[in-house]
Amino acid sequence: MGHPQPPVPLDPADNSAQRLSPAYRLAVEDTEFLLRDEMRALRFALEYAKAELALREWGVRSTIVVFGSARIPSPEDAEAAIAAAPEGKAREIARRRAALSRYYAMAREFGHIASRRGGALSPNGRLRDNVIATGGGPGIMEAANRGAADAGAPSIGFNITLPAEQQPNPYSTPDLTFRFHYFAMRKMHLAMRANALAIFPGGFGTFDELFELLTLTQTRKAPPLPIVLFGAEYWRRVVAWDVLVEQGMVDPADLDLFEIVDSAEEGWHAMIRRGLAAHTPPGRAVLDEE
Repeated sequence: MGHPQPPVPLDPADNSAQRLSPAYRLAVEDTEFLLRDEMRALRFALEYAKAELALREWGVRSTIVVFGSARIPSPEDAEAAIAAAPEGKAREIARRRAALSRYYAMAREFGHIASRRGGALSPNGRLRDNVIATGGGPGIMEAANRGAADAGAPSIGFNITLPAEQQPNPYSTPDLTFRFHYFAMRKMHLAMRANALAIFPGGFGTFDELFELLTLTQTRKAPPLPIVLFGAEYWRRVVAWDVLVEQGMVDPADLDLFEIVDSAEEGWHAMIRRGLAAHTPPGRAVLDEE
């Protein structure tokens, strides 16, 4: 079968069918074309370039990445939820969630400390180091971005498109609030500038990020960097670290890849002790010093 014949215009001067055809659109303006399966590699590259250029324009040379649950409420939201919950099971659930809000407060304090001491407040035109970077959503992510905002520092939100759409929290810097389709590209941007990792209590997503980066460090696919877990009670209950060693799944030395702390200040000092310094590039410099 041949290609369909073009319509014959009633008016020989009428080229509207040609101008309105999808084929006539500029490729960059043709959404249907850009969303074809064959264009996946191009979309992947665009997700890399968009965030990369914005981060360079803001002079972001290195980050401190903060992971943790989106479900942990702020202290004020926790108290409001308790007040609004009817007596009984609902009130008990609200109280249980409120007990976790201490981790929100800790993440907010850490975001403030890291932003003030780490190099994120460098003047415009100067490179910024140890800028707080999160997944951009609520809970612990919001808390860390909020702490940076408390300090008057920029911070980054690397959001992801999900079936139950995640909304960006209001505290990340608008120009540095990104949204990704591809988890792999989001993870790459989270990891490639990281000078340190701050891991707060969380669920599957937090475990995914933590163990991926522990594996990269363990296998030396990434340079060594401070990895600090906040909340000793939580982390020692949910992961049987010693059992991993007893069963021969990891070496004893692998447990030295991270440190567990119980306060924002303790976490900052743990990072310093493990090699973090203010105004320093990550293991692999991304921006030139020029």
